[in-house]
Amino acid sequence: MDLLALLISALKVFGFTFLVIMPLIAYSTYAERRVAAIMQDRVGPNRVGIPATLLGFRKDLSFFGLVQPLADGLKGLFKEDFTPAHVRKAFYWMAPAFTAVPAFITLCVIPFGSAVTLFGREIQMVIADIGVGPLFIFAVASLSVYGITLAGWASNSKYPFFGGVRSCAQMISYEISLGLSLIPVLLVFGKLNLSDIVTHQVTNGWILLPFWNEHGSIFHGQFWLNGGHWQLLLLLPMGISFFVFTTSIFAETNRMPFDLPECETELVGGYHTEYSSMKFALFFMGEYAAMIVGSALIVTVFLGGWSLGFGLDQLWLQTAEGGWKWYAGFVHMGAFLAKTIAFVIFFIWVRWTVPRFRYDQLMKLGWVVFFELALFNIFLAALIIATPHIGLLSTVLIGCPALIVLAALMYFITRSVEEKRKNKVT
Repeated sequence: MDLLALLISALKVFGFTFLVIMPLIAYSTYAERRVAAIMQDRVGPNRVGIPATLLGFRKDLSFFGLVQPLADGLKGLFKEDFTPAHVRKAFYWMAPAFTAVPAFITLCVIPFGSAVTLFGREIQMVIADIGVGPLFIFAVASLSVYGITLAGWASNSKYPFFGGVRSCAQMISYEISLGLSLIPVLLVFGKLNLSDIVTHQVTNGWILLPFWNEHGSIFHGQFWLNGGHWQLLLLLPMGISFFVFTTSIFAETNRMPFDLPECETELVGGYHTEYSSMKFALFFMGEYAAMIVGSALIVTVFLGGWSLGFGLDQLWLQTAEGGWKWYAGFVHMGAFLAKTIAFVIFFIWVRWTVPRFRYDQLMKLGWVVFFELALFNIFLAALIIATPHIGLLSTVLIGCPALIVLAALMYFITRSVEEKRKNKVT
């Protein structure tokens, strides 16, 4: 690798991390409080700005409270860094880093724009364009649970310990559903490279909006003659995958209504009860960074990633030879950020709308509902994909009855296990 390539990689790492993700994390906390205030008919943070009166002006400049995240950061830096005497100090200090770091590492495989050509050199708008993007994200993101579990254990206190144990059980419950829900999507794409997945959606429609392909939109006859009806039929398993995947992301990031590891009504503050100052801020950053990673992954897999969609990429941003115009990558970066921010707002909206689950409801939803639903959805998607190859008659006479039998078996087995569990409890 030449020196220029190393310099470009370093600029992508620095620019994406410190100029995009860090400000996005900071202003996600601001958005959280402002959106909550709007929903609860109150004001929210709107005062912190530039203290212009210190410079002789008659009034301060509030800027709608947009400097609030900077004030929060300064408060975390200058607040007393207190370490209780009873904690296991080495692990107590390590836990916040184990929580925050995996979220930042997973961002390196998410493509945030199409290739940009500068000074005759094509630059891919992804830090690490590897062929197993989703698997890398799952593998690294699952490490964050070690930080939470370690924080609960190292605090040497019962409430943080309960929060750490809950987080471990919750991760195991929803990690399975998370992986299974993505398999139908990967069956459609036939690949694991996230850049290729986005490029496929540019041409053939987003997974949740398959209303166009390379032959035109749903209003053109060629769309229906070249697989358009199969794209629309796949909306059913893809919609189920989206629902299970998104809900599991909420559970994986410990966001409401699945924030049982830090449930203040039962566990004071959960796993970070004994933490203060910047160590607590790292847990906070880790949660919001994981929320941004989850939003970015959902956008990339289900909503076209950086593409504008609806044929606008080809109409506005492609050259006559089929390549991208020099500024297309920057437009795509804006589209990717807009979609991600919209999904972050969705995360916030759900938090202040849906009440918290009980812990038994959380476990039941993961093991009894989502696991079986995601497993059934794999067979449903596989049957739809295989129909053009095995024929419609074989699908109706063999495939559909087999699918119904499978669903009935899963239902009765699950119901039997649940009844045995209830009998043991009573």
